Amino acid sequence: MADASSESPVKELETFIADDRIIDRILQRKTKKTHPAQQVDLREVLREILLRANEFVPSDSGSILLDDPLLKGDTGHQGKLYFMACFGVGSAGLVGTHLPDELGIVGATYQTGLPYLSKDISRDDKFYAGIDKKTQYESKSILAMPIKIYDSVIGVIELINRKEKVNFDDRDLSILEIFASYTSTLIKNALDARRFEDLSKRDNLTGLYNDRYFYERLDLETRKAIDEGSDLSLIFFDLDHFKEVNDTHGHLVGSRVLKEVALIVDEVFLGSGAAAARYGGDEFVILLPGYSLEQSSDYGETLREAIAKNIFVRERPSPGEPPLNIEGVITCSVGIGTLEKGEGKELMEMKAALIREADSAMYRAKDLGKNRVSLFGDVEVPG
Repeated sequence: MADASSESPVKELETFIADDRIIDRILQRKTKKTHPAQQVDLREVLREILLRANEFVPSDSGSILLDDPLLKGDTGHQGKLYFMACFGVGSAGLVGTHLPDELGIVGATYQTGLPYLSKDISRDDKFYAGIDKKTQYESKSILAMPIKIYDSVIGVIELINRKEKVNFDDRDLSILEIFASYTSTLIKNALDARRFEDLSKRDNLTGLYNDRYFYERLDLETRKAIDEGSDLSLIFFDLDHFKEVNDTHGHLVGSRVLKEVALIVDEVFLGSGAAAARYGGDEFVILLPGYSLEQSSDYGETLREAIAKNIFVRERPSPGEPPLNIEGVITCSVGIGTLEKGEGKELMEMKAALIREADSAMYRAKDLGKNRVSLFGDVEVPG
């Protein structure tokens, strides 16, 4: 019998977790909790879940996918499931990417809210082979379990290729189903903690940051630009003809338009590191740390075009009323200012100059005919 001290240590499961930008987006959901919770790190929670799932049901690879709360329930946009945490072959390149929320076995599990056992995926018409092609991995058997919070499905935990067996079986399914309640509890705690951390930072209507937090972030990023000698850009935009929509259809429809604009902002700036806020009324600001005037103008034009092309209020604004499908009315005027390489100014002077430049450029876009991007310094991108 070998001496205990000579035994090889158990190799820790190598897991890959989505970066903070994706984590931040996924955490923008509401829960029913009404009292403060302790701080929880979702990255560590996701890692813990995968480690424990693999202990209960040893597998060659596995993933946790969570839905995008900003798109959930919005019939005008395709829902997404993000790979938040993964282990196994090809995991490093998979984490942080997303799938349509109706695709494959994971999509079926998410849509139905029911566990899914595929003992042989070669005989399963719901299996999606695209991930295997991307990871250069061969899936043979898949076990998927919905992750629920207060009876609402928010994601899926998926295990692939059972170790020490030919494939997964009904016993594995039962074990993972029991484990799912543990998973839900951990994620609920993380969401509750984040909700109270974020409550004072968010605009109640749009879910974007509020103006108070914007000024805090502006101070932080301006200091960073001074210290590092880096660029800092600011986009100001407001909606053209928004008052006409309010006057014609009422404030409830106007509020719906603002929510949909916020969704567009999130889509355009996803992964950019930007901080987007509702500045007041139908005015919005986006802070872009590290971005030059030229780089920011590309984002500004993408944003302008996305809003101009969007069909607003494609759902019923209220029961008994038809969708409005507002098209070709709502556009935006975009102004951009940039502080290049910190510019060697004092903090207060830099912050004031950046706001003044972006605001001035936005009003110039209005004067030039609206639905366009204007850059501070008499350069504009035609709409």
